Formats: sequence, structure tokens, C-alpha cells
Amino acid sequence: MVETVGVVGLGLIGGSMAKAIHQYTDCTLLGYDLDGAVLSRALDEGVLAAALTPDRLAECDLVIIALYPEATVEYVTRNRDRFRKGGLVMDCGGVKGVVCGPLEAVVQDAGFRFVGGHPMAGIERSGYANAFPELFQGASLILTPYPGTPRSCLEEIWQFARRLGFGHLQPSTPEQHDHIIAYTSQLAHVVSCAYVGSPSAPNFQGFSAGSFKDMTRVAKLNEEMWTELFLENREALVREIDTLVEELAAFAYTIRRGDRENLRNMLKRAREIKEAIDKDC
Repeated sequence: MVETVGVVGLGLIGGSMAKAIHQYTDCTLLGYDLDGAVLSRALDEGVLAAALTPDRLAECDLVIIALYPEATVEYVTRNRDRFRKGGLVMDCGGVKGVVCGPLEAVVQDAGFRFVGGHPMAGIERSGYANAFPELFQGASLILTPYPGTPRSCLEEIWQFARRLGFGHLQPSTPEQHDHIIAYTSQLAHVVSCAYVGSPSAPNFQGFSAGSFKDMTRVAKLNEEMWTELFLENREALVREIDTLVEELAAFAYTIRRGDRENLRNMLKRAREIKEAIDKDC
């Protein structure tokens, strides 16, 4: 039973976690952020009961770490002996291999359980000021446990996550997660950034509708975080970029030649794939 929770990192995801825990549960909530002003604001608003100092980690049944991947590894490693024995630690990073891999040896025989996590929720704005408790309503929570992790740990995390509004649990491996997320999330951000790089971008006023907004939305991103995520998953992401470039080249070739029949077939294929995807959503 999760009664005391610690949240490390109060950005958009960590801040929304904290606000959701405060609003939807009766858990005692401790929190920490490197930015003292952010921590003070969360305390002043009553979202946090108290600051999460290293010596208070042992009080937490569950510690949620919402830091960048490298910082997550460093934090867990540094506090390995401070987490509560029998407690749970879950990260929220957008890549899993570079977190779960290095930490496997660190947490072995440490007395607590570490489970990789990735809340599939977000908006194009970042920081605690933009965090809100409803962010996770209906969202998917991906968990990437180690092979020997007891099922009870996943069940405990999931029961807690449901209280915050999550609607779907998706078990995975770190490798599978990073392969798929390169396509479903990271590639979309690369495409959006490349799209607004066109010299035509500033001239959109009066000529844009929903498609332009959809394509450009996620270009409004946190460049520090996404730089790390892209580089930490570079092999999978570059494969997806290369595949996209090949698809775009095929469209350019077909359109340049004025090949109406092949173009129609390419568009029909894309529509059918999208319709099949929508049935599974």
C-alpha cells in the first residue's frame, strides 16, 4: 500500500505527478527540485507536505524520479543505500535502455525495487508552472521491469497510477520501448522541427488550418531534454529518420514525374494504414 510518496524533479511530468497525487490521493507527498524557487512554490501551494531530503527517502513507499536520463542514473546510484527497504522506485524518462541498463547492477541486492516507467502524456510547454493534475487522464503508463521483478511490484504501481487517472498499463522491455518510442514520439518531434525550418514557415498567416497546427505543435519543445533523449536513443531514431527520408524521396520522385497512378496508390496505401491504426487506438 502506497502511503508516502516522493517526487524528484518538479518539471511538467514530475510537477503534474505531484499535483495529481495531491489532488486525487491522501498520500503524504514529499518532493524535491534543483530549482529552489520551484520547490518553494510547490510547498507554498500546499502540493508538497515537505521537501524530500536524502535522509527522508527511507520514509517513502514509492519514489518517482522525473529527471533527465543521465541525472536519473546519477541520483539512484548516489542514494542507493537511502531508499526504503522493500520500497519502489520508478523513473519517468523518455528512454529506457540508458537508464535501466546501468541501474540493474546498482539496485541489485540494494533492498528496494526499481522499475523503469514512461508516462505517455505531455504538452508542448514545460516546467512546473505548466504542470496540471489532469495530465494523465486516460494516458498509457509504460513499465519496463527487470526479468526478476515480482509481478506484485507492477500491480502496486498500476493500482497507484490508476488513482492518478492513467487508463492503460503497457508492459515492455527497455529495448522494445526505445525501438517503438523512436517512431511514435521522437520522430514526430524531429519532423516537426524540420518542418518549421522551411523558409515558408513565417508566411503561414491566413494560409493555415488544422494540419499546419498539428505538424508544428511539438516543435515548441524543451531543447535541453529532447537533445538528451535523441542522442541517448540515436541508433533507433536515426533508423526511423532514414526510413522517413526514403518515403519522402519516393513521394518527391513520383510527384516530380507527374506519375498520377503511382501517387494515387501511395496515398491510398497511407490512408489504409492510418485507418487500420485508428481501429487499434
